[in-house]
Amino acid sequence: MGMHKTIRVAVPATTANMGPGFDCLGMALNLYNEIYMSISGDKLSIEVEGEGAMDISRDEQNIVYRAARRVYAELGQPVPGLTIKLVNKIPTSRGLGSSAAAIVGGLTAANRLTGERLSQERLLELATELEGHPDNVAPALLGGIVISVLQDSKVHYLRIAPPAGLNTVVAIPDFPLSTRAAREVLPQRVSLQEAVFNLSRAALLVGALCEKRLDLLQVAGQDVLHQPHRANLVPGMKEVMAAARQAGALNVTLSGAGPTVIALTCGAEEAVAASMQHSFKQAGVNCHTKVLIPTIDGAQIIWFN
Repeated sequence: MGMHKTIRVAVPATTANMGPGFDCLGMALNLYNEIYMSISGDKLSIEVEGEGAMDISRDEQNIVYRAARRVYAELGQPVPGLTIKLVNKIPTSRGLGSSAAAIVGGLTAANRLTGERLSQERLLELATELEGHPDNVAPALLGGIVISVLQDSKVHYLRIAPPAGLNTVVAIPDFPLSTRAAREVLPQRVSLQEAVFNLSRAALLVGALCEKRLDLLQVAGQDVLHQPHRANLVPGMKEVMAAARQAGALNVTLSGAGPTVIALTCGAEEAVAASMQHSFKQAGVNCHTKVLIPTIDGAQIIWFN
């Protein structure tokens, strides 16, 4: 990276929606992308390792660079040459917040390089502007479980700590699913009955997480607004969810727009992981599983020299 100051930022993966909390609930998980960024003359240089290395652009279209550029624009400064290295562990286009991590990482690194002149609230607003909605970027930046509401370009949020003992098992299929494709299958209108179904469960879910009532997660995690419509995009989804519950999962949902399926657990992680993998395989889908722990930490500046 040469003699210039280098910033290193770690940003967690995130799972959005958590069942009924469509576009407003998200949780940070302990799987990280790392962004190294330094000022280097007037040229842009981008290096990518790990997940998505074959697909991620290395020019001005790169999401991390676009986020960094947004910070300089906000401060009214010209964008210098940047040397950026991305070390990615979050799978791309799998519903685990890889684009949110890139946006939050680029904003956080550039903000530190420019003297940390933007507040966390402003960074969250910029991240939401770039991503389109706050459900992933909020926990990626802030950590924990975040309820976020976007009103007039301002993000109102409440961050809660994940209950002690709560773990997750993610089953990550070997095919991507774009958020755009997953949104296109959703209806533009829902019935009053469906709206009440999700409202009541989203309220119960937040209450259960705040009060550490893990016994309520099974009912509180139900959803009729998005998952039934996305089931055809993820072969075996319903069977995988049923198998995970039978193996001891507290609740099972699509992670974000999918195709990753995430089980909330408190014990029985190995059995849940094996059941999800087996069920996906029966549907003709190869997947790999990870046990991930909710984290209270969002984007972290690990190292600055």
